Amino acid sequence: MKVKLLAYTPEPEKTVACAAKLCYAAADIDTVYEGLTEEKTASFLEMLNSIGHESPIEHASFTFGIEGVSRSLLAQITRHRIASFSVQSQRYVKEEGFQFVLPPEIEALPEAKEEFLRAMEEDQEHYERLTALLKEKHQAAFLAAGETEKAAARKAEKKAIEDARFVLPNACATKMICTMNARSLLNFFSHRCCNRAQWEIRELATQMLKEVKAVAPHLFEKAGPPCLRGACPEGKMSCGKMVQVRETFKAL
Repeated sequence: MKVKLLAYTPEPEKTVACAAKLCYAAADIDTVYEGLTEEKTASFLEMLNSIGHESPIEHASFTFGIEGVSRSLLAQITRHRIASFSVQSQRYVKEEGFQFVLPPEIEALPEAKEEFLRAMEEDQEHYERLTALLKEKHQAAFLAAGETEKAAARKAEKKAIEDARFVLPNACATKMICTMNARSLLNFFSHRCCNRAQWEIRELATQMLKEVKAVAPHLFEKAGPPCLRGACPEGKMSCGKMVQVRETFKAL
């Protein structure tokens, strides 16, 4: 897995503090913005956190480049709907020797790993065979319709992989660019940094949190699973490791 913060709102913490302070100030915007020193910005963000005034946080956004994650993770992350996603298309990009994500629990068990790798090899073979069969059919149709051989081959392959991709597994790796505002990120971290979250998206969320804390430490000071800010809300489903979790995210 590879996570990189590609872009973000310039001076994200100052932008959020300015938006929030404007709600309570009679001064003009320039005066409010220019009067926000680093210390005043940090103090104002702390006050926002304490009173639960979250809407100004939406003025800061962060864009991530994400690679080496599974299509299974893609299904999970897109449930966070206040976000923008651009994902590598299996419809337009042929999966030749596709990369895949190997779950740690399967990797740790030799027999399971062997079975998994065999399944990946078989899926690749099925994909390539389906692509070849469909391409042959479509190419003949395009040639009959008057297309040049080169154009017919190009169009036939594109049309073939549209259907051949259906045999690819959830483990198939993908790439995406994802943008969320800070408020959506806080919600995302609350759900996906928790030990009860699925392992892959938990790892992704933790790496994303580490990236944004480097550029907006006050804004994301208390970001992470709910147990960082109070009691665990999971009840009987709690992991029971609140102390360890707090230490982990404190050191992040």
